[in-house]
Amino acid sequence: MLTLAVSVQAQRRLPGQQGLQATVGKVDKFDKSSVHTGVALSQFTKNSHQWKFGAEYLHKKLHYRIQSVPVEQFTVEGGYYRTLLSDGSKTFFFTAGVSGMAGYELVNRDRSLLYDGSTILSKSKFLFGDVFSFEVETYIFDQIILLTGFRERILPGSTINKFHSQFYAGVKFIIN
Repeated sequence: MLTLAVSVQAQRRLPGQQGLQATVGKVDKFDKSSVHTGVALSQFTKNSHQWKFGAEYLHKKLHYRIQSVPVEQFTVEGGYYRTLLSDGSKTFFFTAGVSGMAGYELVNRDRSLLYDGSTILSKSKFLFGDVFSFEVETYIFDQIILLTGFRERILPGSTINKFHSQFYAGVKFIIN
């Protein structure tokens, strides 16, 4: 009698496989007046690495006397995430990524005058910069992944803050 030993592996992170993710999180040391949300499309390469392309919205309130001044950033990005660590069952992945980012920063909804007659000198403008990310992904099912991460956005063109630290959580759905 002939017996064959077959190893069964989960069909996870195959080259060309794509995922759609949605994230939400806090900005700059859990400041309660700042949030961000984003969506991204990722495509896996060989060795479980991935390309990501996405869009993000960041909302932050700067406090001035008795008024809050809203600052919003609308950005798009694209980058490469390399798998640094994974387990044998392909359930847990730790990745690091670098992305290029561009977008638009809207300061006080383009109104330069404040309630007391003061003028905001920061102007709305186009942004560019880089993002450095660390992300943990955990497969719940073959098609559903929970993720959490940390990102540092470096936007030298920003009028309010050149650096933004982001902590986030989200879900990714494998779409093919």
